[in-house]
Amino acid sequence: MLAVAFFGSAYKTNIKMEKVIRDGKVAVLISHGFGAGWFSWNSNEQLLFSPKIVEMIEQGKANEIDEDWVKENLGIEDVYCGGASDLQIHWLPVGTAFQVEEYDGAESLRTMDDLCIVA
Repeated sequence: MLAVAFFGSAYKTNIKMEKVIRDGKVAVLISHGFGAGWFSWNSNEQLLFSPKIVEMIEQGKANEIDEDWVKENLGIEDVYCGGASDLQIHWLPVGTAFQVEEYDGAESLRTMDDLCIVA
């Protein structure tokens, strides 16, 4: 099954989201491992950008992120954390439109620059 979550001008939300921004780039959290996705299995934008999760990944503590941790630290209930151990940080320039694609739990990130066919 291929699932796609879109982000960009056509799908903007008015929710102010906390993000980690360094040198003009935003940290985006993606789980590349097969079996369980991260954002694609939860569809909560906060899970893509959370500064607390970015900090956990940078400290090598991805294995400590579970449903109880997410509820306690982010206030998000009904989340599945099967993909947390495979989380990686991708740094995208601020304002970059992107989508998260998922196949068999493995997520990938695609930006407009990744498109290779132009009409």
